[in-house]
Amino acid sequence: MYRIGQFSKLSKTTIKALRFYEKKELLAPSFIDENGYRYYDASKLIDVAHIVFLRQIGFSIQEIKDLMKQKNFEEMLILKQKEIRNDLDENMIKLSKIQYLLGGRSMKYEVIVKELPEVIVYYKEGILKDYSCLGEFIVQSGKECLELNPDIKCIEPDYCFSEYLDRKYVEKNIKYRYSQAVNKIGNDSEFIKFKKLNKVKAVSLYHKGSYATLSEAYGFILDYIQKNNLEIIDNPRERYIDGIWNKDNEDDYLTEIQIPIK
Repeated sequence: MYRIGQFSKLSKTTIKALRFYEKKELLAPSFIDENGYRYYDASKLIDVAHIVFLRQIGFSIQEIKDLMKQKNFEEMLILKQKEIRNDLDENMIKLSKIQYLLGGRSMKYEVIVKELPEVIVYYKEGILKDYSCLGEFIVQSGKECLELNPDIKCIEPDYCFSEYLDRKYVEKNIKYRYSQAVNKIGNDSEFIKFKKLNKVKAVSLYHKGSYATLSEAYGFILDYIQKNNLEIIDNPRERYIDGIWNKDNEDDYLTEIQIPIK
């Protein structure tokens, strides 16, 4: 048996750390004498090495306790692997932002990675003569949905978005879909449809200003996606937060662009 000071030197672990592991019920001394001196036998060196290794790869104290009890060992390792990979993706995006600033360019936009939650939406698709018809299309879709489903309610906080279904930018005869998140699936019609959207990872940025300058925001976010080797898996979503309905000046419009990725 080794007294705690000797064991600390052998295990390359501080006495403070050993006492912490004991307090957290990770590593108990082999024996405590009548004076309160702690002793450890040689087999405890393997336990300390195991704890230190797991701490180094990012496991919490509780996770280590579960692992040492052989509680879902492989499952927890897979979850930790996924967590580390997600952190790596986020850190790579942070690194790209720093490199962008070091290149002498201003950071007008800030790209973030977020998870879009699972929601139920009603949606309507159609052809817009031009972009000036967008507001009327959105209002009309809401009226049609309520006529079919008087008890339907929008979720809180509100979540609605537009998708442009053409594969390229067009100014006339625009293929368009409007979606609004609601509390339940309702009755479909020829034009109003319901579906559930699964949660999905997305890159996002906020654009403040006129819709006429949204192309600048799209250029920025698409450049980020390319530089970080991300894969787009669905149509970009334009979420209108502030607009003509509550702002008098176009400079105060606020739009979020969300692009689902994997």
